[in-house]
Amino acid sequence: MGFDASALFLVLITIVAPPVGVFMVSGCGPDLAINCLLCLLAYIPGHLHAFWLEWKYYERKEGRGQAGPIKGVYSDRINNPGAQSYGYQAVNSAPPPNYGSSAGNQQYAGQQVVN
Repeated sequence: MGFDASALFLVLITIVAPPVGVFMVSGCGPDLAINCLLCLLAYIPGHLHAFWLEWKYYERKEGRGQAGPIKGVYSDRINNPGAQSYGYQAVNSAPPPNYGSSAGNQQYAGQQVVN
C-alpha cells in the first residue's frame, strides 16, 4: 500500500470528528447514523467504528478483501467503492433532432404565422 494523501487527510479528520470521516466515506445513511449514535454513547466505540469503515473502504478500493457485501456495512459506497451511484439513472441525454433550431417550423392548429 503506497502513500495516499486522501487517506491521511481522512484519518486526521476522523481523529477529530469520527462522524465527519464516516460521512466522507459512506455518505449520509445508516452507517453515519450508527456512528453518530456510538459517538454520543461512548466516544471510543465511535472511533473504532469509523476507522473500521474506512479500512474496509480502502481495502475494497485497492481490490483486496472479500467478494460480496460486507456484514454490518450498509453503504454502497463502501461495498462498491469504484461505482458511482447517486440514486438516479441517466435517461437518454441526447436532445431530440433539430432541438433549438428554426429549421422545420410548422404551423399547428390555432397558431398564427407571423411574417
